[in-house]
Amino acid sequence: MEKFFNNAGPSVPSKHYTIDPLQRIDVDNIEALIAQERYFVLHAPRQTGKTTCLLELMFHLNKQANYHALYANIEAAQIARNEVTRGINTIASVISRAASLYLDNQDLLSWLEAYHGKINTDDLLSSLLEHWTKQSEKPTVLFLDEVDALVGDTLISLLRQIRAGYAQRPTAFPQAIILCGVRDVRDYRIHTQHQEIITGGSAFNIKAKSLRLGNLTESEVRDLWLQHTAETGQILDETIFPQLWEDTHGQPWLVNALGYELTWDNKRLRDRNVPITLEDYWQAKENLIQSRATHLDQLTDKLKEARVHSVISALLSGKVTGDTIPTDDVQYVVDLGLIESRPQLRISNRIYQEVIPRELTWTRQITIAHEQSWYLTPQRHIDIPKLLSAFQQFFRENADAWIERFDYKEAGPQLLLQAFLQRIINGGGRINREYGLGRKRTDLFIEWPISEEDGYYGAVQRIVFELKILYQSLESTVVDGLKQTAAYAEQCGADEAHLLIFDRRPGIAWDDKIWQDPARHVGQRSISIWGM
Repeated sequence: MEKFFNNAGPSVPSKHYTIDPLQRIDVDNIEALIAQERYFVLHAPRQTGKTTCLLELMFHLNKQANYHALYANIEAAQIARNEVTRGINTIASVISRAASLYLDNQDLLSWLEAYHGKINTDDLLSSLLEHWTKQSEKPTVLFLDEVDALVGDTLISLLRQIRAGYAQRPTAFPQAIILCGVRDVRDYRIHTQHQEIITGGSAFNIKAKSLRLGNLTESEVRDLWLQHTAETGQILDETIFPQLWEDTHGQPWLVNALGYELTWDNKRLRDRNVPITLEDYWQAKENLIQSRATHLDQLTDKLKEARVHSVISALLSGKVTGDTIPTDDVQYVVDLGLIESRPQLRISNRIYQEVIPRELTWTRQITIAHEQSWYLTPQRHIDIPKLLSAFQQFFRENADAWIERFDYKEAGPQLLLQAFLQRIINGGGRINREYGLGRKRTDLFIEWPISEEDGYYGAVQRIVFELKILYQSLESTVVDGLKQTAAYAEQCGADEAHLLIFDRRPGIAWDDKIWQDPARHVGQRSISIWGM
């Protein structure tokens, strides 16, 4: 069977298209930290390839024959929560079985069976690790994965037992222990059984360093996809690669999931003699977004967290600047992989930019009664004045009630318009979104193929909307907005441009909020202005 793009679980080079896992981490630095007998953290967003890298690092260290290195995924102990006995017993069992599997070491299982119930739970794990190290002819190194999945007193007991054995390394405790998870240990917010809150840093103050596994580079993304061409001979349109990079910014799951969607879920393209076009790629991207796959579902679930909300709402609304968001919250959301902080604060990639507003408005979108056919001309153009007039009335009738129910009220008007447009455009065209901290606007770029048969290879209607909230005087908002709209329309090569101004000031009558100005000209470009 030919290799394929892996979108679930660790990658296996014999089965999957794979970038060398050791190429993605600083092996020299990790080996130096281990030689220095350091305990440290390696963290990465979910489905970034962390487990693949950790397993390969374990195999690498064991081949060098300087250590007995062991990987153990302790996520199963999450269910124990504050039941310390249950949680620590699970962790000890997982480590012992991992030693049997990866090191062919049955001794830990035998020891655990012999001493189960005879050693206090608060000392069981440290005793197990002490025994392992003492009976090993080489220094031991332990990788504990999914540590931050643990909850409450179980997590506290784990951290404190490791800290208690730290002074015994390397002769009677692992020379190095690497805690692995989505978050850095400093971001652990541990709620004890007695409602006490303990931070990870205080419970594990022996951490020497935090390392982060990043995304694939642009060249690695290209190399990964070209492995498919090398394997099957199937040709990829070169124009796909710039779009693939902007859509994913190298997020490994997205890169692989798009590859799988394109080369396998698309039945027509399973014929390797059929070249893969940019149009095929666009359809694969839309299919992936609409699938609401587990990875994307987990991502949107994080939007409910207060620390994530403070950052994402600021980005969606564009109202505030970076110094108004707590630094710890920003770093936490960076660690989750939702945003990038360099060169400026932004949502990590175009797919996340698309998914986040869609998910935040999903229940609103599916209850909107308007139909796409209502707004199409006989020539199959979107009648934008008709659409925006309808949205003005829709906004007037629904804004107050719907925005109040949004989790992200700060960006409510922008999200409500996007829900309305998604309902109309969905399945026929594309909505590209631009928003960010301090921009004080949201830019939407709609691409609508005129011919269903020709798709994007034929004539395409291109429309730009710029969305602004009225914060200062109307005239100054219009002046700034016209310049910004014209510049964005020029950048996109748009045929039409519209400036939408939302007036959310209390006490203003709806009759004064809803209006339309005659088109104004900026250079050669005509821009319509709509009040909401």
